[in-house]
Amino acid sequence: MDAFLVLTVAAIVLGGLGVWLFFWTLKSGQYDDLDGAAERILIDDEEDSAR
Repeated sequence: MDAFLVLTVAAIVLGGLGVWLFFWTLKSGQYDDLDGAAERILIDDEEDSAR
């Protein structure tokens, strides 16, 4: 029963930490530019084309 209590508390703490981190990333603007990374892969760097 002690192990169940420890695992339950650990799961709640880790779940809460995950939810807090998700909302922190939303507030800090991590998901604002979803198309930028997808389009950046298509742009050739000038340094690479000179070699």
